[in-house]
Amino acid sequence: MTESAIAEREAAQDWIRIQYDVSRETLERLDAYVALLKRWTKSVNLISRNSVPHIWSRHILDSAQLLAHAPADPSPWLDLGSGGGLPALVCAILSPPMARDPQMTLVESDQRKSAFLRQAAAELDLKVAVLAKRIEDISPIPSLIVTARALAPLVELLRLAAPHATPETTLIFPKGETFRAEIESARAQWRFTHSTHPSITNTSAGIVVVRGVERV
Repeated sequence: MTESAIAEREAAQDWIRIQYDVSRETLERLDAYVALLKRWTKSVNLISRNSVPHIWSRHILDSAQLLAHAPADPSPWLDLGSGGGLPALVCAILSPPMARDPQMTLVESDQRKSAFLRQAAAELDLKVAVLAKRIEDISPIPSLIVTARALAPLVELLRLAAPHATPETTLIFPKGETFRAEIESARAQWRFTHSTHPSITNTSAGIVVVRGVERV
């Protein structure tokens, strides 16, 4: 690991430790997850290989920040298009109730990525469910939290998430620098309330938190 990579890891872990008051064992579990992610990415496209040297800032910290917008007991939690487990597995590691109770469901249609998610959950002792199906093909899973990272524009995310949303559901979507335009575009098809929050990993990006989703 290069000096810059070590510095990124230390900075990310410091932020996580302060923000969530996690134990040394939790940070070690994150280290174990990172090792798995790196190893599997050599054969399965879980994350961009160019981003591997910056995995702690680009992926782990970027995922960890979402938990700050969820309630203290954020289950049941549904993650759409889970890929390599970002943000779902990171948030499960950082949320003790998620580590004990199988109330987090990860949906990933790619069989190889689903295999990784199951293997990672087993090795990290995370009681999550993995559905190797297309999002459109799963039955409604009423959820308190719905997340998706780097999956689709907001208007499409709302279509995918709506069947699983109740009046109490919070949708948490990290978005890139076009997030404001995506919000305006989504309003042509959906009614919702929302708040936006700056991303701590990209000053041009934002976290969009949505509630009360209804079709126009």
